[in-house]
Amino acid sequence: MRKEINLIMNEIIDSLYHRKSVRVYEDRQIPEEMKNLILEAAMQAPSAGCQQLYTILDITDQKLKEMLAESCDHQSFIANAKMVLVFCADCKKWYDAYLEAGCEPRKPGVGDLMLAITDTAIAAQNAVVAAESLGIGSCYIGDIMENCEEQRRLLCLPDYVFPAAMLVLGWPTEQQKQRPKPERCEQKHIVHENTYRDMDGEELREMFAYKCKNRTYEEWCNAFCNRKYNSDFSKEMSRSVEKYLEQFGL
Repeated sequence: MRKEINLIMNEIIDSLYHRKSVRVYEDRQIPEEMKNLILEAAMQAPSAGCQQLYTILDITDQKLKEMLAESCDHQSFIANAKMVLVFCADCKKWYDAYLEAGCEPRKPGVGDLMLAITDTAIAAQNAVVAAESLGIGSCYIGDIMENCEEQRRLLCLPDYVFPAAMLVLGWPTEQQKQRPKPERCEQKHIVHENTYRDMDGEELREMFAYKCKNRTYEEWCNAFCNRKYNSDFSKEMSRSVEKYLEQFGL
């Protein structure tokens, strides 16, 4: 299968295969024209009804970067990034536009939020692909969804605006360029034909076998569960997102 893929590989597909998260950057700026190109590429993403249900916050204030580095699980590399973007699912601007026109819009609901999050994620990924094509590394920061009260204060987020993703970008160091990309699951476990199918224990073990290395499945899975799924930051993310959902009637 991989040989067949290689026959039709082009620059865009090749960059998707080789792109990996970059968390260490060279101390040099991203030229303004490249920055604008990345932002414009984000805005070219498809969106529901061409509504562009997102707002991108370009974080240029160094003190704010440092505060976000702390509020996003104390990740100091965020403050060192030359470009920091917060992609917000924005259900407010269209609601305000309807009011401005004298419409009688209903309040934004959870369906509107889910649609906006989809728009936002697509736009963010467009930015990632554009940056990669320019040799600029990037890393998604999901922790922007944590600490709802603090993030809303720092970013002046009103009701119906949800920080769905943060992207930090910069020129990768040589070490980051050479660092191997983490392996992915095999396609047969990820792509289900026509309908969803439950995977039994045997297939689950097969799917994650490459992650276990020299440990048993039980040892690896328990360690991962405790480090990620049952962690304090994961619980905080769920609490925080629930607070945002209150604005949408949940």
